[in-house]
This record gives sequence, structure tokens and C-alpha cells, in this order.
Amino acid sequence: MAEDKNTQEEQETPEKKKSGNMLMIIIIVVLILIILVGAVAAFIMLGDDDEVQAEPQVKEKTVSKSKTRSSSSSFMEDSRQLSDIGILYPLDTFTVNLKSDSGRRYLKVTMSLELEGEELSLELDAKTPVLRDRVIRILSSKTLEEISSKKGKGKVSSQIMDTLNAMISDGQIKGIYFTEFVIQ
Repeated sequence: MAEDKNTQEEQETPEKKKSGNMLMIIIIVVLILIILVGAVAAFIMLGDDDEVQAEPQVKEKTVSKSKTRSSSSSFMEDSRQLSDIGILYPLDTFTVNLKSDSGRRYLKVTMSLELEGEELSLELDAKTPVLRDRVIRILSSKTLEEISSKKGKGKVSSQIMDTLNAMISDGQIKGIYFTEFVIQ
């Protein structure tokens, strides 16, 4: 009988070792999947900002003669576009709290409005308090995630432009240029 117990224990031990090894493999695979999902999520959330910061470094390292020619021609195109810019109307600096749970983030923005004509600047002078109020309301309704990417800044810019254009009658605002954009 003692021998029967030993043979039963010997038969159960390899099965227990196999199930223990299988459990260990499953745990390792699950941990690897969790790490991969976390890495992908971090890459997606931080990807836009990293691309914008990494581009200038890559461009400096990979300049060749043909790229130098194309970059000088693109500089010429940019300077032509700069000459097409209309009258700029500078606005005072805006400092607003960003929408967040903790309320500890703020945004400091200085911008200029590109006007369609000179007559519009007189109307903007008269409506400055209302314009500032609308811009403050738009900026303070945004979260850090909404404005930290290039696309987010573009959306905010177009939203401000649409709102201000709805308020004015002597012309239109053609563009908004941020001259200072600090998030803290």
C-alpha cells in the first residue's frame, strides 16, 4: 500500500509540473501584452508632440545638395506667402485657466489677427472687450490634451476665427497667428 501511494504521487508530480509551467507561461504572456498595450497607448498620446520636436533634428542631419536646393526654393515660396499676409491686428496677452479636474494648468497666449481690410481694425477697436471675452471663453473651455498638439492649436484657431467673424460686419478675419503659446 505504501508503494501504491508512491506510484500515485510520482504520476501526479509530472502533471503538476506541466500545469505549473503552463501557468507561468500564461502569466508571462499576459505581462508582455500589458506592457505592449501600455507602450502603444503612451506612443499614441505623446506621438504628436514628439514628432514635432524630432523633425528639426532629423532635417538638420539629413541635408544633402538636392535637399538644400529644394529647401531654398521652399524658403522662397514661404517668403512669397509672407508677402500675401494682410494687415495684422495684435491682441493683448490672454492668461486663462485650462479646463481640468485639479484646476492647476493655465495657458498664456498672445495672438494677432490677420484682417481683410483696414476698416475692420476700427470695428475691432470698438469691440475689444467683447472680443477678449469670447476668446477667453473659448480658451478656458479647452483641456491640456485639446490644445497641446498641432491639430489642437489649429482647431482652437479656427474656432476663435469663426466666433469672431460672426461678431463683425466690416470685413473678415483671414487668419490667427499665435505669437506666444505657453502651457503650465
